[in-house]
Amino acid sequence: MPERDTGLNQKPQINISRPTSVRMWLVFICSFLAVLQSALSDSGASLVVALCALCPAVLTELLVTHGKDGFAKIKDGSAAASAMVFALLLPNRIPPVYAVLGAVFAIAVVKHSFGGLGSNWLNPGIGGWLFLRFSWPEVFSKALAGSPLALVSESMRNGFAEPRNSPLGLIRLSGAGDFSGGALDARVSAFLNDTVFSFFGAELPSGYIDLLVSGGAPGIIADRGILALLLGTLVITALEVSRSWIPAAYLGLFGILVRVFGDLPFEGLLFNGDVLFAFFSGATLAAAFILMADPVTSAKSRAGILFTVLLGAFLSWVFRYRGLEFYGAFFAAALVNALTPLIRSFEGKWFYSRKQRVSQ
Repeated sequence: MPERDTGLNQKPQINISRPTSVRMWLVFICSFLAVLQSALSDSGASLVVALCALCPAVLTELLVTHGKDGFAKIKDGSAAASAMVFALLLPNRIPPVYAVLGAVFAIAVVKHSFGGLGSNWLNPGIGGWLFLRFSWPEVFSKALAGSPLALVSESMRNGFAEPRNSPLGLIRLSGAGDFSGGALDARVSAFLNDTVFSFFGAELPSGYIDLLVSGGAPGIIADRGILALLLGTLVITALEVSRSWIPAAYLGLFGILVRVFGDLPFEGLLFNGDVLFAFFSGATLAAAFILMADPVTSAKSRAGILFTVLLGAFLSWVFRYRGLEFYGAFFAAALVNALTPLIRSFEGKWFYSRKQRVSQ
């Protein structure tokens, strides 16, 4: 059997042409740009949170690797990238001390308890986020109070009103406030409707532009810096930091599920889910381009990678739209990471051993 039929004719890491240090620093830059966009509209609070994650993470890396060429470990960028990804997942209004605690946990426990870079079973950023999310859930709830997704969650507990009258294609819910866009949103939406969407007989509702340029509302930093994150992820994909079909497969399946079933939890109809809002909120883009594309915590064969990505997309939809956990992509990524050893064992049986038998 030709080697291409085994699905294993690729490097052990799924990065294509970039060394680890380059990949890590590119991820760091991409994440930091999103932090900067978020910081522009919250008086620098997002930047403070990010720095309170970055500095302890680097210091912890130095302490853990003391006597093991620690400064060389810092140069590879893995600690800085993990810290910045972790910062993306945090609310911009969370007290900075919790960013410090989560960053130390991410590096010391999640990354190094299993041997460091390449040996950790869980993405350190997700590990730090889970640590804070379950240790201090009230801190997260308070920091996200007033954010769009928190308002949706609160309104679902209070009851629905006028389900088809939403600026974001979601719902205008009783007691939830108004999701209508601001002045910039209105001008840009009107311009796009007059110059682009009118040719297709379509209309862009108000509210989506505000999602791209953040604003004063609290939220996860990845959501508040979505435009910079989108541009950054396109760059790192173009530079082959990860395979481009990974985020495409994730967003494709997640988008289909949202479109078909995403309106049902809001007393809506089939094939009427709001795909744009799903992509631009809940850190979906961060999950697609960074978390799901992490080569350390993924399968090795093409079939295995595709399976884990599609599983992650499905679980993201389940957690967000059935479990009503609007940052469900983080839980999905963590669960997929946890299942990776099992998936790799199947890969070994189906691909490696199969290739060995054929070669004999």
